[in-house]
Amino acid sequence: MSNVGLLYVGSVLFLNGYMLLGKIDGKSAGIFNLFVGVLQVFTPSYLIVTANGDISTILSASGLFLFGFNYLYVGISNLTNTCNSGIGYYSLWVAILAIGFAWINYFHFHDIPFTIIWLMWSFLWTLFYLLLAKGKDIETYTGWIAIIQSWVTATIPAFLNLTGVWQEINTAVIVIVEIGFFFFFIVLYFILRRNTNNNLRHHH
Repeated sequence: MSNVGLLYVGSVLFLNGYMLLGKIDGKSAGIFNLFVGVLQVFTPSYLIVTANGDISTILSASGLFLFGFNYLYVGISNLTNTCNSGIGYYSLWVAILAIGFAWINYFHFHDIPFTIIWLMWSFLWTLFYLLLAKGKDIETYTGWIAIIQSWVTATIPAFLNLTGVWQEINTAVIVIVEIGFFFFFIVLYFILRRNTNNNLRHHH
């Protein structure tokens, strides 16, 4: 995946996370989703056209479309006040396909850190599916996961890749940190659920 594109995946996940927490207006976030959505469709299109048939380059670029169409969909939906159930079911499709990209990163590219990152994205898009298509009461949790993943799966890896630092870090260290965040996601769910239950008890 293009590191420039990945950097801006981080930016839009960051804003969308705060939108889910009620800190950013939906239409305001929608405008920025359109900016990044256009970038994430143009970038892979350019990479594929100039790949000269190189399958690995085309494969890497194709993952960007998943994000690009998602952000265009969110942007247009937010600006037109359209029901988000369609985004929810699209997110289910992305979540399933992300597992495929994780498999490719592991067996084809032998890239364990990005295998885990794709699994993290699959988890996040599963949450979007449960929230937007099935109406589950996980808006706050999904918002925080989006904010955390904006840094862990996108902004930091992209920035470190662009500066050449990522390649110098021991792969085992990156993998341990990433797995640690997966466990934190589980712990965070129970922390937020306990806080919600405590707030409900106080209100009663």
